Amino acid sequence: MKLLTHNLLSSKSLKGVKVGYPLRIVAKDVKISQTEFNKEFVKKIIPKLDWKVFIDAAVQIGHNNDLSDELIDDYEDNEEYLKKVHHLLMEVEIINGELICPETDRVFPISAGIPNLLLNENEVS
Repeated sequence: MKLLTHNLLSSKSLKGVKVGYPLRIVAKDVKISQTEFNKEFVKKIIPKLDWKVFIDAAVQIGHNNDLSDELIDDYEDNEEYLKKVHHLLMEVEIINGELICPETDRVFPISAGIPNLLLNENEVS
């Protein structure tokens, strides 16, 4: 599971959960893969990210990569910064681990890079 995916996931469908975001990450196996840097994609995706959740997720898995808690003002023109964001978004992947609901502590497994957020019938709100 890439951090881009994590930024979009929530457990708000769980019974009794109001927000369910962001899910905490417990990474057991993290893989780094080289991918081609696409400056335009990174520039376009950054405004769509919840930046604090993105940085917190990177810290949780031990891959902060020197990015600050606040998005810098001139990121569109800073290729080194964009490459660091690209690395975290596209090259760092959680292979095995867990996502944890912040409200209920319900654990969702990540296996072979795929988060399983399927709920049991009695868990659906």
